[in-house]
Parts: sequence; structure tokens; C-alpha cells
Amino acid sequence: MGFILGVLTLKQKVIVIGAGIIGTSVAYYLSKKDVNVVLIDAKDIAAGTSGACDKAIMLQSKKSGPTLAMAMKSAELYKNLEEELGEDLEYENGGGMILINNEEELKVLYEHVQKQREAGLKVTIITGDEARKINPNLSPKILAATWCEQDAEVNPLKTAFAYAKAASKANMTMHLNCKVTNLIEVNGRVIGVNTTQGEIYGDCVVLCCGVWVTSLLSSLHLEVPIMPRKGVILVTEKLPKIINCNILGGSYIVSKLQKEPPEKNPLGIGLSMGQTKSGNLLIGGSREFAGFDSSVNSFILTEIAKKAIAAFPCLQHVNLIRSFVGFRPFTPDNLPVIGEVPTVSGLYIAAGHEGDGVALAPITGQMIAEIVTDQTTEMDLTPFHMSRFFESFTY
Repeated sequence: MGFILGVLTLKQKVIVIGAGIIGTSVAYYLSKKDVNVVLIDAKDIAAGTSGACDKAIMLQSKKSGPTLAMAMKSAELYKNLEEELGEDLEYENGGGMILINNEEELKVLYEHVQKQREAGLKVTIITGDEARKINPNLSPKILAATWCEQDAEVNPLKTAFAYAKAASKANMTMHLNCKVTNLIEVNGRVIGVNTTQGEIYGDCVVLCCGVWVTSLLSSLHLEVPIMPRKGVILVTEKLPKIINCNILGGSYIVSKLQKEPPEKNPLGIGLSMGQTKSGNLLIGGSREFAGFDSSVNSFILTEIAKKAIAAFPCLQHVNLIRSFVGFRPFTPDNLPVIGEVPTVSGLYIAAGHEGDGVALAPITGQMIAEIVTDQTTEMDLTPFHMSRFFESFTY
């Protein structure tokens, strides 16, 4: 609290639920605006989806439109984030490519790239030979690839912890291993939360808990179509440098662009690859609607491994040391939900990023901080507002 012209003033107190990369980003950018932040998580920092994902900041995987515009702004924030937070985030702006296996994929991705270039993204189509100059271990069967020098990578766990550490220095308080059981609403306004550690009150609440947002909204008889989409990632033994940039498979990106029905590829198997600073390859992936079933299907592991070996034959005899599962928050239109809940005062959402949480974390945190403190956002947030799912709501 402080004094202005002899009048006692209180800082705004904001409760942020979820300590993944989105929630810690929101907490950090709110703390920069001199807001008292209370960060709550049922487990620990980055113990959920943010701890079960890859490290890619991929721009070229986004369709031209609001998500790509967000991603490009977020990528700019990442460039100076290590210096700003004073921490090593394993950030590297090494570019990325989408592998093209045949003429059909080439045609679809050529149109995709043209639209992205019109939106200002530095992306192009390169030949297979040019792709192999960047990644010498790439299969000779790869026809071509897209290449984007703006793609980058970061360690999401280190980033979430660094955000939380920086926010804590600005007097943020944390309640970890503290489950929120329901929201407290009085006269149409959310004023706090009930938790396993007791009641916590604030001026407003921001839901950043991904696929668990729906259970909290249900306590107010509200719904938002955020569903868990299970993704499996394989982890190899430590290896010398195998790939020199982020890798995505063209077949899955094409299926997304063409909006193929889920039944055509119910397990959502595609290829994504990144290599950690310690040398482990993170190889994905799958996107499956299976509720919160965390079991790993051996067929999925085999199919993902096959795709990786087809792209990089040198992986044929590499050992896998483990696999892990994450639940990505899916929305029907593939856009996150960002902004105030239209029917209840004092309640905000930042969730539904699915596989884009790492890429969009900085800009999401910055925008939510601006909204909560009644400042004007640089971007039009209408496409991300919750009301788009309900015809009776207006924005």
C-alpha cells in the first residue's frame, strides 16, 4: 500500500491459478505493473502440461491470422527475455523447417508460406539439398522443406521458474501444492477462491490452468469448450548434435491446414523434433482425444519412432530412455481463450493454447496484464474472447 496526496491507496490484488508457463508469465507481467499477485497451483511450477512438452517457438506452424500475429509479437519478447529475467532459459534463435515429402504437401505448404510471407513472416520454400545443408543427417528422400529463420527454442521449465522467481522478487506470493476447489462469487463478481489451504480473496482471478479451467468454471455453471488432447513425446539418450533447428513433419501440418476430420488420423501422429542442450532428442508426437488417460500406447511410440527414422535414418539404432504424456488444452477453432469472462465480473481466462503455449506465453502474459489493469492492448483480442463460443453473448 502507499499514500497519494494523503489518501491511503491499496494495490490491486490478483489471484492467478496455474503455475505453468502461461500462469507464471501472467504473474510476472502483472507484477511489473505493481500488482499484488497470488499464484496458486495444485502441484508445482511447470508440473503439468508445461513440463510435458517440447521446446519449440515455431512461428511457421501457425496459420496467417490472429495466432500468427500473436506469435510474432511473442517471439520479439523472447529475444530479450533472458537478459530481462537474468536467467539462462536455453533460448536459441536457430530457425526451423517443415519437411516436405511429396508434391501434394509441397502444393499445400507453398500456399501456406505465401500467406505467411504476406503477413510479414520471413519464411520460404527450400529444396531438399538446401535442407540437407542445414541438417546433413536429413534423409535423401525429403523432397523440400519450408525454412523460417525466426523460429526459435527455449526451455519451458526454466522459463516458468524464471518468471516465477522474477515475480516473487516483486512481492508475489505463491501457494504450491494448493488445489483450488471452486471460485467464490458474490453478486455476479468473483472475489476469491476456496482452496485446500483455505479461502484466498482478491480483486479478480485469472484462470491459467489449461485443461483444468473447465472444472473451475463449472462451479459457476459456466462452460468453455477446452478439452484435453493427449500428446506423447519420446526422449532419446544423449547424443552429439543430430539436428540444427526445430523440425516439423509436413504431413501433420497439411492435415491441419486442410481441416481433415479427426477420424482420418485419430491418434494425430506427426513429427516434431528438437534437441536439448544436454543432447537428448525430444521426438513427437501425437494428438489424441482420450480424456485424462495418461497411459502410453506402444503402437503410438512405434509410429512416432518410424517417422523420426524416415526423416533421419541415423536414428535407427539410437536408444529411447523414456516417453512422457502431456494434456494440451484444445479448442474447436484452434485459438486460445484470452480475456474477461463476459457473464461474471472479476474473472479472466488465459487458456486453450494447445501446442502453442510455449510460443505464445510472453505475449499472453503481457496482454492479460494490460486487460486486468484496464490498459489498452496493442492487439484486437476479439478473436480470442470466450464469447465467440456463445451466440447469445456480445463483445
